[in-house]
Amino acid sequence: DLPGARWAVEAAATYDALVAGVALHPNEAPRLASLDDAMAEIEALAAAHDRVRAVGETGLDFFRTGEDGRAVQEESFRRHIDLAKRLDKTLVIHDRDAHAEVLRVLEAEGVPDRWVMHCFSGDTAFAKECLSRGAYLSFAGTVTFKNAAPLREALAVTPRDRVLVETDAPYLTPAPHRGRTNGSYLVPLTVRAMAAVRGDDLG
Repeated sequence: DLPGARWAVEAAATYDALVAGVALHPNEAPRLASLDDAMAEIEALAAAHDRVRAVGETGLDFFRTGEDGRAVQEESFRRHIDLAKRLDKTLVIHDRDAHAEVLRVLEAEGVPDRWVMHCFSGDTAFAKECLSRGAYLSFAGTVTFKNAAPLREALAVTPRDRVLVETDAPYLTPAPHRGRTNGSYLVPLTVRAMAAVRGDDLG
């Protein structure tokens, strides 16, 4: 049973302007009794509702999931990639401490027509690898952190038409409010910081 995914779809169907994504978060896949049952429900939700535009966030997270759960996590990721391709949905990828492995799986499975690196956390080299495969890179409040110079360098080499911004609320609150609960009202701080890094004019 995936109440969170079902709620997102129902909420999107209620409001004309909303769209949804459905998926198993990477950290949840190893905890399930049946990956098959979960994937069947995700596919049913994705196929049945026009407002489901994305499959994700899926991917790999080696920060919270240890060695014993990584095989199931990777299997889940591969099946989400296949689903996004078959249903022509945007794939949204979660990647934490697993850059090389994410690229390895994408190379093996092939990328969908549209895919996004959610909360991009890599450096310039990883950004270029993703961009060369057609990715959009989505940046959060982390670009404002003092220790995030490699992330800002990655942002600087990302073409303007491949840049997205997000909150990842309630986490990754931009400076100077780091440590507080994040929310969409703080997105302008992230956007201004991104524009300064890139030399973009917001006027």
